[in-house]
Amino acid sequence: MADTYDLIVLGSGPGGYVAAIRASQLGLKVAIVERERLGGICLNWGCIPTKALLRSAEVYHYMTHAAQYGLSVEKPSFSLDKVVDRSRKVAGQLNAGVKGLMKKNKVAVHEGVGTITGKGKLSVVQGDKTTELTAKHIIVATGARARDLPFAKADGERIWTYRHAMVPPAMPTKLLVIGSGAIGVEFASFYNDMGAEVTIVEMLDRIMPVEDAEVSDFMTKQLTKFGMTIKTKTGLEKLEATASGVKATIKGPDGKVETAEFSHAIVAIGIVPNTENIGLEKLGVETDRGHIKTDGYGRTNVDGIWAIGDVTGAPWLAHKASHEGVIAAEAIAQALGNKDVHPHAMDKGNIPGCTYSRPQVASVGLTEAKAKEAGYEVKVGKFPFIGNGKAIALGEAEGFVKTVFDAKTGELLGAHMVGAEVTEMIQGYVVARQLETTEAELMETVFAHPTISESMHESVLAAYGRALHI
Repeated sequence: MADTYDLIVLGSGPGGYVAAIRASQLGLKVAIVERERLGGICLNWGCIPTKALLRSAEVYHYMTHAAQYGLSVEKPSFSLDKVVDRSRKVAGQLNAGVKGLMKKNKVAVHEGVGTITGKGKLSVVQGDKTTELTAKHIIVATGARARDLPFAKADGERIWTYRHAMVPPAMPTKLLVIGSGAIGVEFASFYNDMGAEVTIVEMLDRIMPVEDAEVSDFMTKQLTKFGMTIKTKTGLEKLEATASGVKATIKGPDGKVETAEFSHAIVAIGIVPNTENIGLEKLGVETDRGHIKTDGYGRTNVDGIWAIGDVTGAPWLAHKASHEGVIAAEAIAQALGNKDVHPHAMDKGNIPGCTYSRPQVASVGLTEAKAKEAGYEVKVGKFPFIGNGKAIALGEAEGFVKTVFDAKTGELLGAHMVGAEVTEMIQGYVVARQLETTEAELMETVFAHPTISESMHESVLAAYGRALHI
């Protein structure tokens, strides 16, 4: 006999386990299926452990620059093994936390490889044991994996994906980072701060291409100032591991091909959705380049099959997955007769993006260029951290806040930030967009002093010619 549930969630990342919790809160009988570790890639091999690594690099940076603060540190050093061990312990602690949450919320956990075998049917295989599950609804939350170079598969020794880069067998001396999205820039920042010589290669005309052009330009200057080599409009023709490192054949913007050697390479060229071999084809679930097509509530074209998170496409962010998990769980509860829940469709325009490098980058909404492309007449405000007292006191005066408004209505179209703590500050603008706040309410808001967030206020004022401190 199969175990029967109202909902089965396939995958326990930040989308899957949150969906399971919310569904349980709404009175559904829920099971979750996980083939590796509860918490998925984000918690175990992505968002969380990378931030632990970056925190170690940040502290080490301050140690090596203690004199700027009137302090002295004798011969600062680090143990790579202990830095990595700390990050793994952080991931382990949170993995245990998710286990506790599943138990608290009475979510049945089935460990093993899950496959949808028919409508409302899912099979879980672990070793020689097979468990059959049935449910009225199934949420696919299987996430994604790192994309390999077609001509150079990651080996974990010299050619790394993000997963290898978190548990390095050795400290790179000369590191090649292929790709300049959030993952590539974060690892470039970490290893550069820890002493590696870093080169970033990007095929497009600027690094961090999804960010506002001014943010990209600023980051290029800052990372170059920190000792990195940035190569844009540059393609990787060949990459091969050798006994002592990797040999890269690189084609520059002028068409010139050169060969360079590095101790290690990190491939950060995107992700591949985990949609193969889970039964989607048999049911006729529609996909687009491997990603599952859904509406704003997570519904697929097949009744009873839902999908959330990285498996559904961009933006590939944990907080997007979690929010989609809540929406889908509420929509399922409503479909099962709960009249007290009112799910809202996902608005991807209000999803913040964060890069936890040094300096940090955060944004929400449209860039200036995208706003103009969309036909808006815009008002743009920009305020540099050098005009902010708290940033100067912290010794973090490099950075700025940029805001983009609709000149006709005052709608906040987008916000873009680079500098210290901006990944914490961006939420202010996210809330403003969610509440459909205009420039008037933002101008009339009191910001605490001294805080770096005062730069957010000044940027809004600057868009209307009213900045006070520059």
